Amino acid sequence: MNASQYPVHGAGLGLRRTLMGPLTDQPPSQVEFYEVAPENWMGVGGSQGKAFRAFTERYPFLCHGLSLSIGSPAPLDEAFLHRLKPFLREHNIRTYSEHLSYCSDDGHLYDLMPIPFTEEAVHYVAQRIRRVQDILEQPIAMENVSYYTAPGKEMDEIEFLKAVLDEADCQLLLDVNNIYVNSVNHQYDAIDFLHALPAKRISYIHVAGHYNEAEDLIVDTHGADVIDPVWELLNKTYARFGVVPTLLERDFNIPPLAELLTEVDNIVSIQSKHQQDHDTIAQQA
Repeated sequence: MNASQYPVHGAGLGLRRTLMGPLTDQPPSQVEFYEVAPENWMGVGGSQGKAFRAFTERYPFLCHGLSLSIGSPAPLDEAFLHRLKPFLREHNIRTYSEHLSYCSDDGHLYDLMPIPFTEEAVHYVAQRIRRVQDILEQPIAMENVSYYTAPGKEMDEIEFLKAVLDEADCQLLLDVNNIYVNSVNHQYDAIDFLHALPAKRISYIHVAGHYNEAEDLIVDTHGADVIDPVWELLNKTYARFGVVPTLLERDFNIPPLAELLTEVDNIVSIQSKHQQDHDTIAQQA
């Protein structure tokens, strides 16, 4: 994908309310974009709403949803989408993404449940994604998720993911940490998975930390620092696809802003190295 096709550039940070004060007092130059869950801000007014609007007027923003539940057996929540659409417009949100999973049926399940890797599920999910894109009148990105069991599996994760992206004609939010987590939990080669991804579908990247429950079980928590093998996988991602905008996720155990920014700096450093390598090759061509 050409860099001009990405919705944002550089390194980003998930905006959490606890960070808004420090970010306002000392805006970090290395953070070029932010991301929020729209469910946390839709309908918020007063001082919090004004503070959020001040951020979206100043910086590029992405939205990463929590409740679309694209793989749910329950009907698609179109009422939610009709509330979401003006929110995305009002705040000039560059891209809306969601999880390739589901989190509801008759009620909210409070977790991301795995969609069966089947041809029937591909058609079902792709049709729902197309409907979302029709309502929002824009492409959306679906995130490859971490999962801990694969009920009714008829195809590999990578085959399922590619089939959904192709049939829905949507973009990919590439979560590098989730590739690492799943490669350990389900014993596949992370590099092979990475190389099989369609470059033209990638919109942007997530990196995050996780929790090692056991030697062969990792839980995706977004509550710890990014570990070296995930940084190395990000490095290999850039080697494969070029420099893709990349966002640091941190949802729990949020450290002081200065500590978070060291990880953003790491993203910037890896991006800079690959950009320099690319420029050198271009000059020699």
